[in-house]
Amino acid sequence: MTKRRLGKSDIEIASLIFGGNVFGWTVDEKQSFALLDDFTAAGFNCIDTADSYSRWVPGNSGGESERIIGKWMKARNNRDKVIIATKAGSDMEQGHKDVSRAYILKAAEDSLKRLQTDYIDLYQTHWDNEETPVDETLEAYDILVKQGKVKWIGASNLSPERLRGSLEVSKSKGYPTYQTLQPEYNLYDREKFEKLYQPFCVENNISVISYYSLASGFLTGKYRSEADLAKSKRGGGIKKYLDERGLRILKALDEISAKYNTTPASIALAWLMAQPTIAAPIASATSAEQLKALINAVNIVLDNDAISVLNTASSY
Repeated sequence: MTKRRLGKSDIEIASLIFGGNVFGWTVDEKQSFALLDDFTAAGFNCIDTADSYSRWVPGNSGGESERIIGKWMKARNNRDKVIIATKAGSDMEQGHKDVSRAYILKAAEDSLKRLQTDYIDLYQTHWDNEETPVDETLEAYDILVKQGKVKWIGASNLSPERLRGSLEVSKSKGYPTYQTLQPEYNLYDREKFEKLYQPFCVENNISVISYYSLASGFLTGKYRSEADLAKSKRGGGIKKYLDERGLRILKALDEISAKYNTTPASIALAWLMAQPTIAAPIASATSAEQLKALINAVNIVLDNDAISVLNTASSY
């Protein structure tokens, strides 16, 4: 399987990343192991998680996803065969988002323990706190990289100004540089990334690994009316997509998926993979059937007509 290099790093990943937000939430440990086994058996090698997954579930405190992944890697003895991308910065009971030097150093140690590993391949700033100078956050990453506990760093929900400022500080002080950006990006949620981030990522060779690649499941075609929202625990976040534009996108996905004899989910991911700045979309699955649809996307090469139909339907 063709691999894609992340930024200027030495990390090479297959063009689909498994989103670990479902582990410890909508998928228990046994099913998580089965999904990860199927994902890696198909030739994929990158798993994305975060310290805060899945803190939002009643009774959880965060770190559940990392623990499951750590147990799975230990059971399969495959740490050297997978790329682990995790994140820090979320509110983990301290009452605010935190990217301070002390917090990042502690969060990394906690993630390493849960993952049962001595290094993180890609450590990402999950959420920002603009009261903390970017210098301080990057200094923490510099310490972790020099200690061998982190290989490379990435960013997620940073403003364009903070992202640009971070690259300037990294260059001037010799700190590690963000190699990836993880934004919300999919056929529906296009405008913010394409206008505010895409040109900057191209200019600075920052690879993009998109989250909410299927718009919380909306782009699978599972939700077509408000009556469908009760179909899953994630249904509550779908209502905002059920507008004229959203239904237009679903119609286009139906048309193109019929043409390629596949599913709307596969087409939505294939569209992302065809975008010039996207290294790999992140997508989650809770069943073998869902995972098969995700994996199938890698084998789809959309022609110009198909991309034009999808671009027109999703235009903003």
